[in-house]
Amino acid sequence: MLRSSLASQKRRLTRVSNNAVKTSLFTPKPTAFKLKNATASHALPTTLARSYSTRSTVIQLLNNIGSKREVEQYLKYFTSVSSQQFAVIKVGGAIITQNLDELASCLAFLYHVGLYPIVLHGTGPQINELLEAEGVEPAYEDGIRITDEKTMAVVRKCFLEQNLKLVTRLEKMGVPARPITAGVFSADYLEKDKYKLVGKIQGVNKSPIEASIQAGALPILTSLAETPSGQILNVNADVAAGELARVFEPLKIVYLNEKGGIINGNTGEKISAINLDEEFDGLMKESWVKYGTKLKIKEIRDLLMHLPRSSSVAIINVDDLQKELFTDSGAGTLIRRGYRLLTRNSLAEFSEPELLRKALQRDPEIQAGKLSVASYLRELESSSFKSYGDEPLEVLAIVKNATEKTANVPVLDKFLASKAGWLNNVSDNIFTAVKKDFDSLQWVVREDDPNANWYFSKSDGSYNKNGYILFWFGVNNSKAVSELIANFDAKYSRIPKQSQESSSVFKSQQQVRAFSTFRRTSLTTVGIRSYSTQIKDNAPKREGTNKSVSKVALIGARGFTGQNLIKMIDNHPYLELSHVSSRELEGTKLEGYTKKEIIYDNLQFEDIKRLEERNEVDIWVMALPNGVCKPFVEAIESAKSSKSKIIDLSADYRFDTTGEWTYGLPELASREAISNAKKISNPGCYATGAQVAIKPLVPYISGVPSIFGVSGYSGAGTKPSPKNDIKNLSNNLIPYSLTDHIHEREISSQLGTEVAFSPHVAQWFQGISHTINIPLKEPLTSRDIRNLYQETYQDEQLIQVSGEAPLVRDISGKHGVVVGGFAVNAKQDRVVVVATIDNLLKGAATQCLQNINLALGYGEYEGIPDDTVIRG
Repeated sequence: MLRSSLASQKRRLTRVSNNAVKTSLFTPKPTAFKLKNATASHALPTTLARSYSTRSTVIQLLNNIGSKREVEQYLKYFTSVSSQQFAVIKVGGAIITQNLDELASCLAFLYHVGLYPIVLHGTGPQINELLEAEGVEPAYEDGIRITDEKTMAVVRKCFLEQNLKLVTRLEKMGVPARPITAGVFSADYLEKDKYKLVGKIQGVNKSPIEASIQAGALPILTSLAETPSGQILNVNADVAAGELARVFEPLKIVYLNEKGGIINGNTGEKISAINLDEEFDGLMKESWVKYGTKLKIKEIRDLLMHLPRSSSVAIINVDDLQKELFTDSGAGTLIRRGYRLLTRNSLAEFSEPELLRKALQRDPEIQAGKLSVASYLRELESSSFKSYGDEPLEVLAIVKNATEKTANVPVLDKFLASKAGWLNNVSDNIFTAVKKDFDSLQWVVREDDPNANWYFSKSDGSYNKNGYILFWFGVNNSKAVSELIANFDAKYSRIPKQSQESSSVFKSQQQVRAFSTFRRTSLTTVGIRSYSTQIKDNAPKREGTNKSVSKVALIGARGFTGQNLIKMIDNHPYLELSHVSSRELEGTKLEGYTKKEIIYDNLQFEDIKRLEERNEVDIWVMALPNGVCKPFVEAIESAKSSKSKIIDLSADYRFDTTGEWTYGLPELASREAISNAKKISNPGCYATGAQVAIKPLVPYISGVPSIFGVSGYSGAGTKPSPKNDIKNLSNNLIPYSLTDHIHEREISSQLGTEVAFSPHVAQWFQGISHTINIPLKEPLTSRDIRNLYQETYQDEQLIQVSGEAPLVRDISGKHGVVVGGFAVNAKQDRVVVVATIDNLLKGAATQCLQNINLALGYGEYEGIPDDTVIRG
């Protein structure tokens, strides 16, 4: 299982913590659980109001790590138990030395959302340094430090210093913390003759920890123990953390270390999750599981066997603490007991029918009364299926085998998970088991399913209609995909469209624990939304004055851009297609256009001239390959009275020097010039994203910005080539035209500064990611640069400025550009900016529609779906 890490977390947490000190964000407060019933900060006493406000601020910051759903879900989960049962966090000694600010920031975050972890730290590296400084060689036996009286003096000094260092850092951030360096662990000698002053814990005194939490302070512990007579003994910090966990039975036991998890010795990759009941025996047989790794896994298993199944162990890097705790995707290695997964091929194999009935009652169709459990069970009796589930059926998946009626693709008929199943990621285990058995699969969920984003992450493609979403994976044949969609359309076209106002799909971004990287294709312009449906409140509405219907002729309608533009014109209140031209599709019906029946033409020079002379077209759109457009433009202009306007989506006229063509990038060019232009050259997809990402910094540039661009394979068009061959792209990244690409010239000419551009194509379907290095001629901070971008684009509805580097998976199906990152190097002479854009939408079809609207006098955003307009 692979889980994504948050590479920029360290920078952001450090930045937040530093800013917090300056703005008094982290102010002292009483126990945060008293704020649960507060409804408005102005109704609270001053201290409580400040605390409530602080908690809200921190939750907003957490929302940048995961979705609002995830954050609220996990907060509710963690606050469902007493304060001391939230988490035990064991901190490696090296982290206090090397990552003190990051650690303190993480703990401050938890404190300000009302969570009180029990923190226990080690101090191994510091002890070794002090011993070496005094000329003492550290001695170990069976991995245990031999602690004589001289070593114990160093150990005790080190523990006290490191404990005070962490407590002091927290207090400076306004987070109450209590040093607890003794009085918790009672112990006997492990083996006095062999290990000297090393202890074996016999008991844990909870009182000092509980008193600290009741006083509203984080307890910060060392792993020193005492004998009944008062002799201090050294105890391994991992062992001490385990003993704390046995006493408090927390939801989480967290081990913070530098590696950030357990590494698979064969692949070199971090293991995302281990389900002990299912995987322990197999892991112990792996050749790379030996020595310390084997001991660690065994110790964790022994610990979890004595804790509730809801408890889990996480081994992570300090930078990823929030991500591990508050997102489904996690960050390091998650270890839990889990349950063994069972498969069944008939109803008779379910030993507890009531568990099956209980699981089926989670189905939305059954809950809505559209289907009864009994009738579905009867349906299963006559079906060929395979079911997957854990022992208590917290998650149940039922896959019906492929038939001709299902386009010979198996159907995931039910995927039903309880809240515990989602929280404990049993759902991921089940889905992985399904994928092992089935090379291809299709399934349908409601658009308002709160876990719809999770299903997106598991799919290769999706298509939505009337409030339902069809997903599939492993279906790489376009004919098979078309058949799936046709069957889906036939079933759901008569179902009234669900209201999307309450749809969480279009309101939040959800990350998941993923077992593999995925490629998402989409045959719809509306995908999962990461942004609110509202547009910027203060942005100019740019409403047009034209309310009459205009006719659009589309030349080259077969490609992906043409298809997306057709869909938006179909939903436009004032535009109608009059003609679509495609040599290959001549004579066939245009599918998906509902305003009237359109048959593909193969328009020739004389046909175009005749249509122009009869004023049958108001605007021509050329969706043709580069170098093909000129004859069509000449045909239009040869008409006796040429009144229509022209938009060219190719690169043929982007370098026009005659003044006849206007470059149509509304956010950076003159909207007035576009409105008055007769001929408009639509910018390239790569070029649009790069220009938006670089433009605000042009006055500050020193040298040549370098652009590393990666596009989904839809950017390679529909004509078969190695760049859109799914098999060739699988687990691959293909560089091409590494110098002198036409977009390099386009970006340079429009910005007025030379750039270096290297394009690549990857295995996803649509969406571009740019990573851009920009040399600076004067020092600028990350905050300065972000403010500059926010000011530049504050009125632009289709450009979002983010503090974090945007992800390409979140832009697919969106109609704008997201710019973020703004990472400045230590010398402050270089900034890295990241931009994402959907190459088929804002990179082509959406931008074309903006230009059509401006050229014909409509509102600039007419016909662009509101549910995918980016919000600032």
